[in-house]
Amino acid sequence: MMRSTRRRFIAIAAAAGGLPLLPFAAGWGAPSKNPLLRFWSGAALGADASMQIHHPDPAVADRLIAASLAEVGRLEKQLSLYRPDSAISRLNRDGVLDDPPFDLLRALAESLRYGEITGGAFDVTVQPLWNLYAAHFSQPNPSPNGPSQRELAAAVARIGQDALDVTESRISLTRPAMSVTLNGIGEGYVTDRVVELLRAGGVEHAMVNMGEIYALGARPAGGSWSVGLEDPRAPTKITEEVALQDRALATSAGYGTTFDPAGRFNHLFDPRSGHTSWRWLSVSVEAATATEADALSTAFSLMPEEATAPIVRKLGLTAHFIRPDGSRLTQRA
Repeated sequence: MMRSTRRRFIAIAAAAGGLPLLPFAAGWGAPSKNPLLRFWSGAALGADASMQIHHPDPAVADRLIAASLAEVGRLEKQLSLYRPDSAISRLNRDGVLDDPPFDLLRALAESLRYGEITGGAFDVTVQPLWNLYAAHFSQPNPSPNGPSQRELAAAVARIGQDALDVTESRISLTRPAMSVTLNGIGEGYVTDRVVELLRAGGVEHAMVNMGEIYALGARPAGGSWSVGLEDPRAPTKITEEVALQDRALATSAGYGTTFDPAGRFNHLFDPRSGHTSWRWLSVSVEAATATEADALSTAFSLMPEEATAPIVRKLGLTAHFIRPDGSRLTQRA
């Protein structure tokens, strides 16, 4: 299974001397210049992740990091498609899941809500399209034009959140060969749960990246955290800096995960047509939660600006769009 690389689109300026926070070597420790800052980096949901927290007691900070990692592990057992034994993997395999765990229910309920908000652009049931494109380009000498229209139509027939039945006691996929994915919202959801844990533990200053970013409080020295958005045409360069404080940021871009060597087909699936989207080079969303930023950056990648603007205003967002010609558009509430 291909791994999403969305976290590469964002660079974080750390509180300690403005040094880049990413990437780290795996593990945790305190930078020598500031013993109150604790760092961790590793993997979550099959991809790179990191935390930077500020706490007056390094031992307490390390316990909170350990608790956060345990929470990530617990959530992966429910939400990760990278684990064949996860609750979501069992749901996809069997088409039904009795006594579903709370966080899977909550994440799916959030997914359905953002599907409604975006008029169906966000759809948690698009996993058949991922399976189709991955299978097509994994076979010997695949057509460079991608799956056939017949294959796309068959996959689209398996999609639709109206066919996802979610109750507290049971989750059912009511169409044959349906499957769901939380790849468009799960990283944000996990990020939010870690932030909740740190906040409950007394942390007032932290930068959490479990695939999506949340800035908890201000930088320890004062002022907002600085986050740089990657230039899609020159991925090693920063095209814009964003100030975050008690806000989340997520970016979606087609070039982050492509299926074919030519890069024509990406992971941003239109649930209606089955095609992949290059409407925008990248979309970044600032929101109150990482869950919201994650889901809406995914959905906005498929939507025209006249459709995203009302959502931005209603939900109090800021959205940054980069067009195919490299020009930029920012929408604010």
